Amino acid sequence: MNAYKEWLFLLGALTLAGCNELDQVPQATATKTAVFGSEKGLELYANSFYTIIPDGNSIIRSDEMVDYAARTQVPDFLRDGAYGPRQSSGWDWRPLRNINYFLENNTDPAVPVEVRRHYGALARFFRAWFYFDKVKRFGDVPWINRTLPVDDEALYSGRDPRAVVMDSVLADLNYACQNIRTTSDNSRTLITKAVANGFKSRVCLFEGTFRKYNTSYQLGGTANQWLTEAVSAAETVMKTGGFNLNEAGGPTASYRQLFTSKTPVSTEVMLSAVADPALGVYNDANWWWTSATYGARVSLIRTFVNTYLTVDGTPFTATAGYQTKTFAEEVKNRDRRLQQTIRMGNYQRVNGGALEPAPPVFSYTYTGYQPIKWTLDDTYFDGGTRNDNSIAVMRYAEVLLNYAEAKAELRTLTDEDWSKTVGALRKRAGITGGLTAKPTTVDPYLQATYFPGIADPALLEIRRERGIELVLEGFRFYDLVRWHRGELMTQTWNGFYVPSIDKPMDLNEDGKNDVYFYNDKPVTPSLPGVTYINVAPTVNGVANPQRLSNDTSGELTWLTNIPRVWTEKNYLYPIPEADRQVNPKLGQNPGW
Repeated sequence: MNAYKEWLFLLGALTLAGCNELDQVPQATATKTAVFGSEKGLELYANSFYTIIPDGNSIIRSDEMVDYAARTQVPDFLRDGAYGPRQSSGWDWRPLRNINYFLENNTDPAVPVEVRRHYGALARFFRAWFYFDKVKRFGDVPWINRTLPVDDEALYSGRDPRAVVMDSVLADLNYACQNIRTTSDNSRTLITKAVANGFKSRVCLFEGTFRKYNTSYQLGGTANQWLTEAVSAAETVMKTGGFNLNEAGGPTASYRQLFTSKTPVSTEVMLSAVADPALGVYNDANWWWTSATYGARVSLIRTFVNTYLTVDGTPFTATAGYQTKTFAEEVKNRDRRLQQTIRMGNYQRVNGGALEPAPPVFSYTYTGYQPIKWTLDDTYFDGGTRNDNSIAVMRYAEVLLNYAEAKAELRTLTDEDWSKTVGALRKRAGITGGLTAKPTTVDPYLQATYFPGIADPALLEIRRERGIELVLEGFRFYDLVRWHRGELMTQTWNGFYVPSIDKPMDLNEDGKNDVYFYNDKPVTPSLPGVTYINVAPTVNGVANPQRLSNDTSGELTWLTNIPRVWTEKNYLYPIPEADRQVNPKLGQNPGW
């Protein structure tokens, strides 16, 4: 951060020095000499590229629109007729010009070739990141690898096919992986060889599976080439990166440490958005994930929570009567990541210096499954931008999952591969069974509910594992896109099972009641500490968005009165209308 500020000051001073009069044409020679004529200048310039990486607040919000979570309102993107080119955004190319300008001018012979090669590799890494985001969102985009003057005809050309753009992205990533010289970074804030390879595995897995399952593009014949690249990049990290899964604190603590620690857990976290109190850099995770008014009140849904295994490694949905288990019953003896992801059991928080039980609160949650993954266990942090926990951008766990999924798609996954990837993740989560050999039996709930087109038991389980391990880290929406499973975005937003209205429920079994569901509010005095939730069909003559599936019992449901729609066009965002007006040759994505 300090280096980035130095860069801004240097660039501003040089720009002003080159243009002292309003009618004087700016001269770039002084700026180039100062910036591109020394390693320090290259380093300062390269720090400006890091703004492409999402900051902490962007990451904690990044699963705001996913299949496995309810939220305050149905996103316009999923409402018929509510979203289109006029509402679209993201067609911003300014960061790309900054990168291309650097690459064009990183030629000063006063700087050793090896140094220039390293910083050029950093620039190409960030160009790959920039373009990967653009292709995921829009599909075909213009490939631009040079700075364009204001009168350049290329500014008004059309879009290039995604295959052409992604080939160029892969070339940039290969160059970055080969030429970035940084091999270690204890701060976990810099791009290293391991991070470059980890990101390459992410990109190649996405593109390979996108081509395989989105068949309308007719790119399936090249899918395995991308999947092979994903395996190779992930394997490089696994063999040479020096990372391991964090197991400090045991199965009930090691997972959540990754998301609440002030300093990145360097054994597993590969890249992080780090808070810096000295510079006033914080995030607002607690405010976002606890407020009744500030955030989107994102809560997991029961359909997804059902996918968490029991501690012996068997599906929870194979348990007799799982459909009618209450919240207090269903969360017992499950994958230990569940208790580190939502409020349940004996979860406690500090309130005014005292440690208190903290069951789910219905001023926030709509389903009862209230996330804690990113939050700190102290109410002090709940109001405002106060959080000082580091936010993971890339973890070794993701690389393991990328490796396992790519190998499963290639049909080359072995028992050894399973053991060191999914098996290792489940062992860390306290699961005792199915750790050493890949599964041979399909879980019917997982297949029928999520992936009816997948018959390979191992691939099904890898997708289960990816959902659970990476939940709320920003991967899910584009996982559904690449798997061509966007229709999962229309799943019912359901919550825990309520046996009967008009009976208080103790959610954490501490002997104190927490919530009371009713159709007609009782006239008796309110019970202390109990939240009363009206689940009647209507409230003041208006349809009630909070209901029970069987009227007076059943699963909680939220906003079933507002339809959510997913069609083929939703796999891409529309090109923003304002940008198409400037350049009609951009065209528009199908259906928009």
